[in-house]
Amino acid sequence: MQTTFGLNRSLGGAIGIIALVSLLSSGAVLLTLRQLDEATGGRGRSSQIIRGLGDLRIAMLDQETGLRGYLITGRESSLEPYRSGRPALDEAVNRVGILLGRDAETSRLLAEAVAAARAWQSDIGEAAIRRAADPATRAEAVRIEGDGSGKTLFDTFRRKLAAIESLEEANRLAQNERLARAQSNASLTRWAGSLLTLLICLWIGIAINRLIVRPILSVMAFVERVGGGDLTGRAAATSRNEIGRLGATLNAMVSGLAELARTNRAATQDLDAAAAEIRASAREQAASVEEQFAAVQETAATLDEITRSGAQITKRAGEVIATAQATAQTARSGLRAATDTAKAMEAIREQGEAVAGNIVALSEKTQVIGDIIETVNDISERTHLLALNAAIEAAAAGEGGRSFAVVAAEMKQLADQAKAATVQVRGILGEIQRGINTSVMLTEEAVKRAATGKTRSDTTHRTIEEISARVEENVQTFQQIVASTNQQQLGIEQVMGALQNIRQASQQTAAGTREVEAASANLTELAQALMALAERYRV
Repeated sequence: MQTTFGLNRSLGGAIGIIALVSLLSSGAVLLTLRQLDEATGGRGRSSQIIRGLGDLRIAMLDQETGLRGYLITGRESSLEPYRSGRPALDEAVNRVGILLGRDAETSRLLAEAVAAARAWQSDIGEAAIRRAADPATRAEAVRIEGDGSGKTLFDTFRRKLAAIESLEEANRLAQNERLARAQSNASLTRWAGSLLTLLICLWIGIAINRLIVRPILSVMAFVERVGGGDLTGRAAATSRNEIGRLGATLNAMVSGLAELARTNRAATQDLDAAAAEIRASAREQAASVEEQFAAVQETAATLDEITRSGAQITKRAGEVIATAQATAQTARSGLRAATDTAKAMEAIREQGEAVAGNIVALSEKTQVIGDIIETVNDISERTHLLALNAAIEAAAAGEGGRSFAVVAAEMKQLADQAKAATVQVRGILGEIQRGINTSVMLTEEAVKRAATGKTRSDTTHRTIEEISARVEENVQTFQQIVASTNQQQLGIEQVMGALQNIRQASQQTAAGTREVEAASANLTELAQALMALAERYRV
């Protein structure tokens, strides 16, 4: 094979350059994306830590609220916020500790805040609860909760959490700056890669135009000239790639076509002379065959009329049979439709029973919702009591407790709204229960109607079966009539057979003569076409 500088090598090199640039751009983008992920993860961890610190505050406030409610009311149920706040505090401490990891400063601040919380639980909370359980020492329990040591521990707890929150907020701001830088780097990387790829593609487009497009246009112009009949020109095959080899191959092909055109002209002239002689002989033979065929055709015309009459009788009978069969098919379709209707009515009845069962289940669930509403009502009453206790504490605190009194008033208003909402929901549930009862009755009525419809569809099914049987009997009767008519037609066809053989022999002779004449005409036309085709090419 001739050595060439292949187009596939050039195109492969260009594609390799594009792939390399894409790989480098992808690597840079992946690096910036990893930086984005790290910054996003750090910012999310700081946000989770800040939310965890809020959970710590809420857990301690719940414990303080429960302790005060117990000291005011003396009921064990008032201690529920205090008792639920302890495990909530432990869970929040573990979660924040895991998020902080090995950071020494924030871990130290968290340990100091937890120590203050534990000290309040043991020195204030547990001591006050133990003394409040005995009426003789209840006043001492109130004194323990009301002196300044508990507030000092709470202030220490809040101060440490605030310090951790400040550090995490600063860390989050730093991560935001890092995230912004990473986003800027990612955008710069994408634009640089896109610009470099565009420049490479532009260079490849220019090279393809010079190495491929222009030579192909030259070869196409040469091929168009050859298609127009010019076999004197040659393609310029100067390059050493596949397009150059294509030009050389086309030059060899055009040389062969020119030699073929010269040979074809001489052969076509001989073929035209032979075809003219064959056509003249065929015309003479065709004239005598036509005279014989005319006589046979007149004799066969009378028998054809008799045969057509019998065929019309058979056709009429066949149409009657087809109509009867269509009627039978319609009856069978009606029978299937009646069967499907019965099945559908049975399915409707079963679905109605299933709907009734679902409605009963919904009724039971509405009763469960009523129990839940009772629980919500009880919670609203407890919230109302807690708001009252908070208002008492706010009044005892004087001017400093005014904001707490506003919160207590809002809590009381929310409790009243919750109680009013439970009354409205209970009314709505009553209406739903009445609607469910109505739906059950309607579903039962639908099931009864579906059963009645199935009975009627069964009656229809039996009636259509009787109609179908009678139509089948009519079809058999018409088939017997057609059989008798066919036997009569058979006798006429036997008489027609002998004459048909004579006519077919004449037709075959005439057809053979016409085929010879047509073949000679085709040879003449082919010779003329080959001559015209050969004249198109200049050699």
